[in-house]
Amino acid sequence: MSFDNVCKRLAEIYPRDFAAWLLGEPVAEVEVLKTELSREPLRADSLILLRLLDSILHVEFQTTLRSKPPLPLRMLDYWVQGYRRYEAPIEQFVIVLTETDEEIATEFRASNTWHRYNVIKLWEQNPEAFLASPGLLPLAAMTRADQPQALLKRVIDRTMEMPPDKGRAELISCAAILAGLRFDKELIKKYFPEDLMQESVIYQEIIQRGILLGREEGREEGREEGREEGREEGKLEVVLRQLAHRFGEIAPDTRARVEKLSASLLDDLGEALLDFQNESDLPDWLARNAE
Repeated sequence: MSFDNVCKRLAEIYPRDFAAWLLGEPVAEVEVLKTELSREPLRADSLILLRLLDSILHVEFQTTLRSKPPLPLRMLDYWVQGYRRYEAPIEQFVIVLTETDEEIATEFRASNTWHRYNVIKLWEQNPEAFLASPGLLPLAAMTRADQPQALLKRVIDRTMEMPPDKGRAELISCAAILAGLRFDKELIKKYFPEDLMQESVIYQEIIQRGILLGREEGREEGREEGREEGREEGKLEVVLRQLAHRFGEIAPDTRARVEKLSASLLDDLGEALLDFQNESDLPDWLARNAE
């Protein structure tokens, strides 16, 4: 699971927190929309659409500014497709997670075309607003800080104050993953309670993908940990747990089809289900891949 995908998951779980932060005011109603747009099946890991009372909020999370097509053109493309589908005003925000000295474009210009969008540099943000909002807590460690480690400790302490039934394990896992953008993996492993993170579905997805909490140099160790975890718990059990977390109890006939999948198809399903939006996506995927 990538860093921007973790942010997208947070925005899906806490859409009001993200909308209120970006708009600077409380939001009464927020609906998470599918990110599949009409002309082209866009399900970008980093893109999320939120419907407000009379407008659409498009949030894009970025760890790198280099992409094909370039970010300004993508934002224009998303705006056009979203406006065509929803016929509502669309406010766009690009949230840049990692500090950079590069100039970050805030508009697309071409002949007779001028499109603008908002850019938020996370490392310039005041951490207090993030520490006060559950959905934004995992992002707080990347905000402005004279003493980054002290800020990380505040994030952990604040997260541990959350009741277990309010998503504490998920928030701790997300915070640990995102902290890898700024801190060494050994410091993260020292600060974050791994036994508590193991209760998190997000943590289980990381283990299945073989990604260790931390930076690029830790991935090989993470893959080995993922393989070992898979041997102990079984790929089927992990996939079924993920499906139950996303959609609740699945139909018996659908579950039976999942249980018959080969190990390689279970791996494929474990990847694919991260982009599922509703219960019908699972039978559709099985029809395409397991018949």
